Amino acid sequence: MASSFINRELSWLEFNQRVLNEAQRADLPLLDRIKFLAITGSNLDEFFQVRVGGLLALQETEPTFVDPSGLEVSEQLAAIEKRVRRLKKDQETLFGKELLALLAEKKLPLHKVSTLPPEEIQRLSHFFDSSISPLLTPLHLTAESAKQIIPSLAVCVGLAILDPSTQEQRIVILPLPSSISRIERLGSGGFVLLEDLVSHFCDSLFQDECIESRCLIRLTRNTDIPANEDEAHDFAEEIRQAITARGQSFPVRLQINVENELTASLIDFLELTPDKVYQTSAPLALCDLFGLATLDGFSHLRTPAINGADSPAIDPARSLFEDISEGDITLVHPYQSYRPVVRFLEEAAADPQVISIKQTLYRTAKSSQIVDALIAAAKAGKQVTALVELKARFDEAHNLLRAEELREAGAQVLYGVKGLKTHAKISLVIRNEDGHLKRYVHLGTGNYNELTARFYTDVSYFTCNPAFGSDASLFFNAVTGRTKLEHFQELIPAPTKIKRTLISLIDEEAARAQEGEEAFIFAKMNSLQDTEIIEALYRASSAGVTIKLNVRGICTLKPGKRKEARNIEVISIIDQHLEHMRIFHFHRGGDDEVFISSADWMNRNLEKRIELMTPIHDSRSKKLLIDLLKNTFRDNQNAYQIQTDGSSKRREREKGERRFCSQQHFTQLFARKAAAIEQVRSSSLEPHLPKEP
Repeated sequence: MASSFINRELSWLEFNQRVLNEAQRADLPLLDRIKFLAITGSNLDEFFQVRVGGLLALQETEPTFVDPSGLEVSEQLAAIEKRVRRLKKDQETLFGKELLALLAEKKLPLHKVSTLPPEEIQRLSHFFDSSISPLLTPLHLTAESAKQIIPSLAVCVGLAILDPSTQEQRIVILPLPSSISRIERLGSGGFVLLEDLVSHFCDSLFQDECIESRCLIRLTRNTDIPANEDEAHDFAEEIRQAITARGQSFPVRLQINVENELTASLIDFLELTPDKVYQTSAPLALCDLFGLATLDGFSHLRTPAINGADSPAIDPARSLFEDISEGDITLVHPYQSYRPVVRFLEEAAADPQVISIKQTLYRTAKSSQIVDALIAAAKAGKQVTALVELKARFDEAHNLLRAEELREAGAQVLYGVKGLKTHAKISLVIRNEDGHLKRYVHLGTGNYNELTARFYTDVSYFTCNPAFGSDASLFFNAVTGRTKLEHFQELIPAPTKIKRTLISLIDEEAARAQEGEEAFIFAKMNSLQDTEIIEALYRASSAGVTIKLNVRGICTLKPGKRKEARNIEVISIIDQHLEHMRIFHFHRGGDDEVFISSADWMNRNLEKRIELMTPIHDSRSKKLLIDLLKNTFRDNQNAYQIQTDGSSKRREREKGERRFCSQQHFTQLFARKAAAIEQVRSSSLEPHLPKEP
């Protein structure tokens, strides 16, 4: 019997194909296409490190494990390899046969060092000697040492070196220094790649020896190494050790640029089977093409970044706390500025009436203004509690560093919760107003990261509703005091209640549909994988509920004309901004229920993380989010429809239908709203009045 579920890993690879499809679009600016190609490379790096690494480990411990789609581990790995090789071929074809020619046409040609004029080669030689050579560390490889010392994800120049005096041959690699850009601009126009430059001039490092052959390699290691929370006396130190362990974990992929005796020896050293070796004609580490996509002086070759519009609900001339006191405020980023979120904490740090700030931190910017504000608040003597999640994958080291800075400033720092990741996005500010304590809360769908807020779509919600404030205090007390996430009035937490609440809401819609009432569910999220949620959606669809899902990435629900899915439509939007917001809308007989959340509909979010789902009661905010959801389903430019087999088909315009790009629509919509309120404010003269005695 065919499974009702799509394999999670293959679904993710189809998402990455959708990103690659954007890079293949001839109607996009050239550097936008380069950017999307770089994203596919970055995505694949993480996929191999985490998902493939995890499957290979599972193959050792539970080889007969079967996933919900009915595939054993070995079958998943075989299917992944086949799909990745197809994706790799598409990347190579795009870069080598299309993008390189377009770069040359736009006066950004890629050159080989050996083909450059003598004066340019001389300049590069000087640059190599002065700025690159001192940073290179040759590593001698043997069959015993290779597995341990080849760095993960570093592009390395491989060399077979012969000592003429002894006839001794050895293999050396030169990892490219991470502090130097892969893209080296040329004075005559165009660029060369750093690996070509190092390979061309590295002979000077091996005086009186002969380099017999060269290659490029890049090794990817497993990073699916959990910290041992049960036995850790110092959890921060346990995380540090886990980060170190990744650097020597087992290989999951080797990328090479040629097949020769040198690469054959390296493959033997690493004891890699052919399924883990990927030869490519495209640059290794495609993710580094971000450096090309963002080159100065070529802004005409990329889509201009948007500057988030100001919200009509926020008056820049007065305190943000005054604005929130007048009503709940919803912001939609990046179409609306993220500045109020930063300002919320900066004002709190400087405000003498603020006595306490409590904050979750999952992924922050490298130079985070938000963390700086918390540090300033702690130094000013305010009670600051920061729940810093050390298990945020690939951000552990950065989070450790910022956590230490907060601790040194006097903040109370906690490292998440044992056995669970704290993924909820919440900030609580407590002010003393005329002898009474008043709580202000920010809840969001995205990280407290002002950098990614410029290109991730997310929702922010500010409120001073007493019920939300009380729940926020309960939340922090539960997490810091290790009590239960219970007795909330409004906020819905995971792992205790979100899943149960969602299934109940879905089943309620099904019951209404069976009674002949109108029933529908619109939802937007990053990923959909939880089998119980999907089974509830199938029940609702079978009962006649109209279900529209906007799922950016993984979707293991199987849409199609089958009875259980006949009323389910799944789309995915890939555009200039990363779709990251989570919004859920249930019709409920006309009494619309709308939620935002930090959680996707995945088992890991609903059962293995601390998350929050926030009901939206404010009528303006509710209308805004419903309209937002509806308009994403109108997109006929950047929306894909997910097919029964998990593949994607770009949504075509229906006859008579106008072109509609949802991200472009939202950019213009919020800009118009900001312009309208600015016009009103600029035409109004408001005198300063003396304070009442």
